[in-house]
Amino acid sequence: MPDTIDTLAPLTRMGAVELHVRDMDTMLTFYRDVLALDELPSDGPESFRLGRFGVPSVTLTHTPHLPEFNRSGAGLFHTAVLFETREALAAAVARAAQSGLARYTGSADHLVSIAFYFDDPEGNGVELYWDRAREDWPRGADGRPLMDTLAIDANGFLETHLTEKEVSSPLGVASVGHVHLQVGDIASARDFYVGTVGFQETFDLGSALFVSAGGYHHHVGLNIWNSRGAGPRAASLGLGTMDIVLPDADGLGAMRERVTSRGIAIEDDGRTLTFPDPWGSKVRVTVGSD
Repeated sequence: MPDTIDTLAPLTRMGAVELHVRDMDTMLTFYRDVLALDELPSDGPESFRLGRFGVPSVTLTHTPHLPEFNRSGAGLFHTAVLFETREALAAAVARAAQSGLARYTGSADHLVSIAFYFDDPEGNGVELYWDRAREDWPRGADGRPLMDTLAIDANGFLETHLTEKEVSSPLGVASVGHVHLQVGDIASARDFYVGTVGFQETFDLGSALFVSAGGYHHHVGLNIWNSRGAGPRAASLGLGTMDIVLPDADGLGAMRERVTSRGIAIEDDGRTLTFPDPWGSKVRVTVGSD
């Protein structure tokens, strides 16, 4: 466990995930119309930023020349979109299932959350989930939240929580709650995401590691289920950058010191830090507010 000075502030959260996409029209339809994210100001005609209440969740960057993502390599496992209510989650799941654009891959009760899993139109994993109240999370002797993967009655969940109002007029925040990555090995992932970035380990399954700030169940998941032994990534469709949003500028300065002291190449414009993880997945760190 890192010293307090090297630990991310409790109010740290995840920001937008950038996806390099081939078919912009179809991907935009999925994230904008199916997941009901609003179009936000973007950086140019080849990029669309999507979110709610001005908070970006996904950035789609049109890069049709890039090759397909290697599913056995390092990169994105899934982007997890967090909904405020079970009704909002049920509506998003229903829209995704009925759209014909997403492939349903499963669901689970994780004790701390209820989750439904899809692949988007270009095969990127997407988790749609709702968190139980923190006071209801089961915890181990060390106080850390416990998770499991239990079966749920997906149809029963929809029958109980799906409302026509939420389907037709989505309300509430839908933001990136966590990002799950494929990595080459867990030891290197721990050294980077805990030792350098400053997350705290929440639990270790051996083949997967989960880390967070502020006692959350996880902001970043890291697994070797498909990618054991993977080396550096080649440029491809799929994951571009993954944003981490800090609550204050002091945290950005501390991050800068940790990253540079470890000899990691860093892009620094004074407000945003961008640097690669051990497999070349880009982490972008900035300062924001709720």
